[in-house]
Amino acid sequence: MQNSKINFWYLGSFLVSLFVAIPIITVFSSYFSSTSEYMELMKDTFLKDYIINSFLILIGVLSLTFIFGVVAAYFVSFYNFWGVSFFKWALILSFAVPAYIYAYSLTAFFENYGSLFSILTWIFGEGNYNKQIPKFDGMAGAIISMSFSLFGYVYVLTRASFYHQSNNLIEVSKNLGLSARESFFKIILPSARPAIVVGLSLVAMECLSDFGTVSFFSVSTLTTGIYNSWLAFDDLNTANQLSFILLIIILSLFLIENYSRGGAKYHQNSNAGYRKIPKIQLIGKKSLFPIIFCSTIFSLSFLFPLSQMIYWTVKFPKYFQDTNMIELNFNTLLLVLLASVTLISLAFLINFGNRISKSKFLDNLSIFSISGYAIPGIILAVAFISFFSWLSDTLTSNFGFISIKNLFIGSIFGLIAAYFIRFYSLAFNGIKSSYLKINQSIDDSSYLLGYSKFRTFRKIHFPNLKNSIYLISILIAIEIIKELPITLILRPFNFETFATKAYSYASQDLLEAAALPSLFLIFWSALLIFFTTKHILSEK
Repeated sequence: MQNSKINFWYLGSFLVSLFVAIPIITVFSSYFSSTSEYMELMKDTFLKDYIINSFLILIGVLSLTFIFGVVAAYFVSFYNFWGVSFFKWALILSFAVPAYIYAYSLTAFFENYGSLFSILTWIFGEGNYNKQIPKFDGMAGAIISMSFSLFGYVYVLTRASFYHQSNNLIEVSKNLGLSARESFFKIILPSARPAIVVGLSLVAMECLSDFGTVSFFSVSTLTTGIYNSWLAFDDLNTANQLSFILLIIILSLFLIENYSRGGAKYHQNSNAGYRKIPKIQLIGKKSLFPIIFCSTIFSLSFLFPLSQMIYWTVKFPKYFQDTNMIELNFNTLLLVLLASVTLISLAFLINFGNRISKSKFLDNLSIFSISGYAIPGIILAVAFISFFSWLSDTLTSNFGFISIKNLFIGSIFGLIAAYFIRFYSLAFNGIKSSYLKINQSIDDSSYLLGYSKFRTFRKIHFPNLKNSIYLISILIAIEIIKELPITLILRPFNFETFATKAYSYASQDLLEAAALPSLFLIFWSALLIFFTTKHILSEK
């Protein structure tokens, strides 16, 4: 009986790992397939621009997110000033605004006869202000939009690192005669390097995988090339080969990130010498710069797009009638519910199986199964279509099976399956980290008292994991609400969510119409983020 249970866990972990690996296997196998005429043409024309533009955007976004995130984290971590308690959590609200929605706001505000034009006319009267209003479009618009949307990764991780730095380090720097500025650059910043690098690597991954923003600004990148190859030319093979290039770049960045840390140590050897760093009180003129900086970042990253969406929604109320918001809310929340339940349930199952089987092989297999989060959404979607089209054709032609394309492509089931691959890492790692806090001796004691494995799970494991489940569910919900390429490509016909509806309107230059679904997207995301701030900003 014991062996059958162990076999069940092995089988479950293996199947999950295999399923999550589908996009990676599909993309890498495309490298060895024949090259189409379109791919050959692309090599001679667009491919170079795709790669160069992708890297230029990456460099710009990494530079700005580093400045925004590190400076903001430094101010709220080491200083007390007016509003610091508010800014500490309010800066996280940037996560509620996807880069593609920020792009809509940026364009709507600065375009000819846009919001800024209306404001200037209201203040100064009629005039030809369009010539003086700067235009943020193309690559500049993409860099700005992504930077304000993604800097939160750097901010959250850097702030956590700053908080846990010992005051002993600061005192050592003072004894060495270092000024506050020298102490920051020689002691504080190098100590936070691992957190900053991890934050920047997450930014890089999101930046390279972005589709909505670069598509809106008509910037030719690898993601737009992948989408156009599939949609415009119906060439899945070329789309997969472009995906291979993008995936190699992303994997290279991960390797560089791991190598950069090497064997360097940035932690204290003991908690015994840890002392919390006392914050410096800033009043008067000394507090102006931190207040202005944090206020500016918060306003530009969250209040600006929010107010722009509210402005368009109020100014054009007719779109309330043209847009079925009940349906959009239902569709979006339905996907959130189904995907969250699926992800949490299977992550629970695999973690529980790994725990009771005590198998190192299962642990290693599970590590491989969480690689899906490193795959950009557009790569996953195209690879998903490629694999299940091939599988369906193979089963139909060789074995006479009924086609399964409709089951996985253009269906709710297919969307949930793709979300599972994409976000399984969040669910699995979240539950695993909580499981590690439950000592194995507790399980052994439970078994000695006559508790079954299931009763041990119900009475001991689950109560200790409830908070993690709550947090993970919210994080998954936020990701799914904002997800665009997977939903856009794999959704059923005429099935719209906040993200796809906003993108559909924006792609038709109907920014006023895109405001309403964008506003609801921001509202739900911000609400969920608000409920997670105590976990994200934990100072324990």
